Amino acid sequence: MTTLREELPLEEKRPQIIDDCCRLLDAEVSRKKGIGGLAVKGGYKVLKTIKPGAVREAVDGLLDDFIDALEPFRSSWEEGGAAGTFAAHLQARDGQVAEALVQVTDAKARNTRHGNLRKVYQKLRPSAVNHVRQAVPALAGLIDGYRK
Repeated sequence: MTTLREELPLEEKRPQIIDDCCRLLDAEVSRKKGIGGLAVKGGYKVLKTIKPGAVREAVDGLLDDFIDALEPFRSSWEEGGAAGTFAAHLQARDGQVAEALVQVTDAKARNTRHGNLRKVYQKLRPSAVNHVRQAVPALAGLIDGYRK
């Protein structure tokens, strides 16, 4: 049995995967509407202003932990006979997937030495699972596109 980490071409295509993840994040943020959307867009802008290149750096720094967080979903998909696509499997569990990914960012936020970034994250955290859940279909498609 292979792992998700083994299925993804991280060694050969890591920069391209990171670029695609950054584009996905930009698109998801730009789609946000309402007061909650304004908060997300504002926090995202603050992050990019405080530290240019921070989004790419964050995606690179989180990528391996995100892959590890998704491994139990890949295992359950395979153990269940790998019916349908892995992307469909993730989408059917979007709330659980979102929670697993947000737990990764929670751990990083607790340990960051950047106090301002931690404050921005803490303000956005109450709605994080919902926002990530909305991004699961696009993320699942991205992952499936790279799996060997």
